Amino acid sequence: MTEYEWSRAMPAQPEQVFDQAANVGQLDAWLPRDLHVEAEEPPSVTVHEDRSGQDMAALLRARPDQMRLEWGTREQGSYTGWLQVSGIGSGASEVTVHLSFFDPGHDPGEEAVFNALDGSLRRLEEQVRMRVDNTAG
Repeated sequence: MTEYEWSRAMPAQPEQVFDQAANVGQLDAWLPRDLHVEAEEPPSVTVHEDRSGQDMAALLRARPDQMRLEWGTREQGSYTGWLQVSGIGSGASEVTVHLSFFDPGHDPGEEAVFNALDGSLRRLEEQVRMRVDNTAG
């Protein structure tokens, strides 16, 4: 098993960040560009991966009381992950994403994972900024 973790500070209240991250209809706006999530009967989703061209049955659970998202593949059991939002004071938050790959063939490698996580959290921060700016103005 291989595990990766990446964090990023965001200039918004934890609730605002979590609400944006957990919005299933807007996941494509911040997830890695080659992943697309289609909601089904909660907590079921289908994840399409452009790299492999495959659709995978997965689960996505939002735990608002913990400001946490959890996900993973259903049949294959090849990976799981979670996203945790924490307040860090002064109206800011920290978002941490953790990925666990159980199938070495599904692990794209350290550089690719960290690039994808960094890009995803940057896009999530942009989405949060737009939401907060629209709410404030």
